[in-house]
Amino acid sequence: MDYPLSGLKVLDFSRVLAGPFAGRMLSDLGADVVKVEPPEGDVTRFWGKSIANVPGYYHQQNAGKRNICADLRRPEAIALIEALVEQADIVIENYRPDVMGRLGLSYAHLASLNPRIIMLSISGFGHGGPESRRPAYAPVIHAEAGLIHRSADEAEGAGRGRFFQDLPLSVADTNASLHGLVGLLAAVIHREKTGQGQHIDIAMIDATVATDDKIHYDLEDAWDTAPLRNEIYDLPHGPVLLSTDFRLLFKRLIEHQYLADPSSSEDDFDTKVAKRRQAAEAFLMSLETEDAFDEVMRAMNFAWGRVRNPVNAPDQATLRARGTIIQIDDRAGGTRPVTQSPYRFSNAKSGVRGPAAHRGEHNREVLKDWLNFDDDAVSALLDQGALQDESAAL
Repeated sequence: MDYPLSGLKVLDFSRVLAGPFAGRMLSDLGADVVKVEPPEGDVTRFWGKSIANVPGYYHQQNAGKRNICADLRRPEAIALIEALVEQADIVIENYRPDVMGRLGLSYAHLASLNPRIIMLSISGFGHGGPESRRPAYAPVIHAEAGLIHRSADEAEGAGRGRFFQDLPLSVADTNASLHGLVGLLAAVIHREKTGQGQHIDIAMIDATVATDDKIHYDLEDAWDTAPLRNEIYDLPHGPVLLSTDFRLLFKRLIEHQYLADPSSSEDDFDTKVAKRRQAAEAFLMSLETEDAFDEVMRAMNFAWGRVRNPVNAPDQATLRARGTIIQIDDRAGGTRPVTQSPYRFSNAKSGVRGPAAHRGEHNREVLKDWLNFDDDAVSALLDQGALQDESAAL
């Protein structure tokens, strides 16, 4: 079996998460992804546990990629990138919309060098709009797209008080990245039909709103038609999320004769709800083991989940069985954990193909493979400062 994207050549100029995650997935699917990193490095090289001078956050998003370190302020580096673009299939960048143009690497220029090039640009607010040059990271989009406000509304509705805080993951980045990945693969298919490349403009705010499955309640002022929130119960065997609303839970408890309705016809609505909640929660608390709880949930056909500390993610049964978190070479004589590709094919391979690289580690290898440069040609670029090699000092 081969990788589905074997043979595709990708230049990845992106940094942090939205672009690098798309590049990581392309690498997992078999593309030759070359990260073009500036001398100052991706900021995520400062984040996470460092092993063999490769910090964890950077490693997670750049595992399997090759790396060249180019100073794009130098004309020799720009000429080198132009030569690489002529051989590439895909370019990924997530700078603000004016940056690539200022570097002399606009899509129009790259397409003049290689009409088949497909360029993915991910930015907070997209190209050409009123906020296109506004800097944005995921939390900014979480705020602007209404996710932080809704989270506060839900906390207040659950009786936990109203407070604003960011989400515990960078969903605006990863949504944009995955939508960008879909766009790239669609553009590759389109190029097979037409011979033409194209520029894909992904705005993080667009991608966040497009994948917000609850926004129609806001747009149509229809939250009164929404199901009740899933609830979390702190039970003797640990906290669990029960994926149903309380009305159906209580109905099933009565139907399966786990409870008798403690309310009466004389009770007002709030009293009736309070009595029913108290009875249901007392019954759930009586299920002292996870097996006993699971048996009842199966009988009532309810989905539920343990509220699990992510530190223990490798112990989750399905993640363990499917190899979702694997150990790979840490470049220091041991191994380190990394998430595996989520793609499972019946007749093709996918998966992380090695650890993340040091800046400039593959200067010679990539330029030989893509441009047939010899050692002298690469050494000249290093001497000029167009290329740098951090790995040489390690």
